[in-house]
Amino acid sequence: MKHGEITEKIIGCAMQVHNQLGNGFQEVIYQRAMEIEFGIQKIKFEREKEMSIFYKGHDIGTRRVDFFVGNLIMVELKAVIRLEDVHLAQAMNYVEAYKMEIGLLINFGARSLEFKRVHNNKILKT
Repeated sequence: MKHGEITEKIIGCAMQVHNQLGNGFQEVIYQRAMEIEFGIQKIKFEREKEMSIFYKGHDIGTRRVDFFVGNLIMVELKAVIRLEDVHLAQAMNYVEAYKMEIGLLINFGARSLEFKRVHNNKILKT
């Protein structure tokens, strides 16, 4: 599995956070807790990195993803009762827009931690 070791570490951090805090907080609380847990686990990351979105070579705006880990993995956090297709589509758009191979969508809002690996199909096809 591509980048399996680092994605497992990220998911482990999310499990620690979810075990400590449970569900029911706003997303920003989980972001702050993940930032602390990444530090404890010595995982290199950037939080809320703003990146430009391009359409046919034109800069059409910016987006911020919750975390970039080790310049390899895009991590998008949610705090919703149930992940919807729109959340998965957002994560997939982010990995494609940022030209990342792998991303993680992590949801702290459910009783049990939810996570999905997302792949950049545009990179996989080439």
